[in-house]
Amino acid sequence: MARGFQLTFAISLLFLLLGFCRGSTVGVCYGRNADDLPTPDKVAQLVQQHNIKYLRIYDSNIQVLKAFANTGVELMIGVPNSDLLPFSQFQSNAETWLKNSILPYYPATKITYITVGAEVTEIPGNTSKLVVPAMQNVLAALKKAGLQKRIKVSTTHSLGVLSRSFPPSAGAFNSSFAFFLKPMLEFLAENQSPFMIDIYPYYAYRDSSTNVSLDYALFQSSSEVIDPNTGLLYTNMFDAQIDALYFALMALNFRTIKVMVTETGWPSKGSPKETAATPDNAQTYNTNLIRHVINDTGTPAKAGQELDVYIFSLFNENRKPGLESERNWGLFYPDQTSVYNLDLTGKGAVDMTPDSNVTSLNGTTWCIASTKASEKDLQSALDWACGPGNVDCSAIQPSQPCFEPDTLLSHASFAFNSYYQQNGASDIACSFGGKGVKVDKNPSYDNCLYMTAGANKTAASSNTTAISSTSSSARNVAFTWTTSFLLVTFLSILLNIEGSVKSSILI
Repeated sequence: MARGFQLTFAISLLFLLLGFCRGSTVGVCYGRNADDLPTPDKVAQLVQQHNIKYLRIYDSNIQVLKAFANTGVELMIGVPNSDLLPFSQFQSNAETWLKNSILPYYPATKITYITVGAEVTEIPGNTSKLVVPAMQNVLAALKKAGLQKRIKVSTTHSLGVLSRSFPPSAGAFNSSFAFFLKPMLEFLAENQSPFMIDIYPYYAYRDSSTNVSLDYALFQSSSEVIDPNTGLLYTNMFDAQIDALYFALMALNFRTIKVMVTETGWPSKGSPKETAATPDNAQTYNTNLIRHVINDTGTPAKAGQELDVYIFSLFNENRKPGLESERNWGLFYPDQTSVYNLDLTGKGAVDMTPDSNVTSLNGTTWCIASTKASEKDLQSALDWACGPGNVDCSAIQPSQPCFEPDTLLSHASFAFNSYYQQNGASDIACSFGGKGVKVDKNPSYDNCLYMTAGANKTAASSNTTAISSTSSSARNVAFTWTTSFLLVTFLSILLNIEGSVKSSILI
């Protein structure tokens, strides 16, 4: 009996430890508004082939749910707006739907989110008033099935839910939606569900190119937009829009709700006037987006915070109405060939421009901290590199070769380069949310020798244990201590169990 309790407790600790290590994720939206798409079983094969772990669908299509059984892919499924009325009227309707459309395929098909309605504030009429009652009935059905902790319930929004998004610190919800937003936000906070938002910098650029630069929309801006109220620096529109939403939530005192991006992307083709809708721009946006997200850099107002993102979309959809761009958001053509090259893991280097890889004559490059980065951003990136990034930062400790000059810029440069070289000297390894810069001039000085590709350690230090910088934040210290404690506890319990089992055998 005691051993059973110990094993249960140990497993619980392991799951808690794994939860600490999750990090931000990137998924893809699987829209099916087309008449030439491959069958769901072929789509499942394509998704697995490209190592896509998270997928959003817009309904609960049985063939799709069957196709993704035992694939390990986590699905976000949807209750369409057309079903909001019956779902909001009677809980029995939600229970019947769950019983017939979800439970027969779960848990073989991993379902983690249910979106009840989509962008309802964009729909004329009183549709939005149906959302919260429908969400409550879906949650009640999940509770009846004992799944309320495994499947989260939310609804998606367009950025139009905000009346103001610039500067980000002035972000505010549209007061005309107050009757819907207040109970909806209370529902999300109470049930620890995310606020789901669809964000498209492409539209902001297309509709206001005189005010928004293309580079700013594509994560390529070399200049910064400063929020006059907070002093926070923004180098891309995506972060600015996310922070506008966070500030809007904080203004209503909903500080615990996390944001999830359920749609974002860039079209690869458009009408004659949509000159920015090109394969190159789509590749640039999505590549930079993925790298930005998986680095866990967060946003200027939420540095280091995880952010889950879904790219729109898996396929071009030929039945969508509107301008040409509406039918060309896909990563793949219906024949399953790629519209453009995209590394969905974000771990590889995808050259976006001919001069994207800056090298010296002998091919060696280094990574240093940008002089344009704020001290707050540099400190956050330095803490990450010397902590979870597993960089040996002993050389920048007092009395060590790279401690002088004792400046944040110098210490961050050393740590950035070490991480860069240890991780293949790829573009993404020098990103640090735009705070890293590749150079072809060796930044080494005096006895402080910067690592080069292929080296196992710097000549400045022989200590192979990663040591946090003296200014590491309490958050990273707590993270390291907690995970270490949980791991040691987990292992000791398992050893206890093993010892007990051996003893009982000997007896």
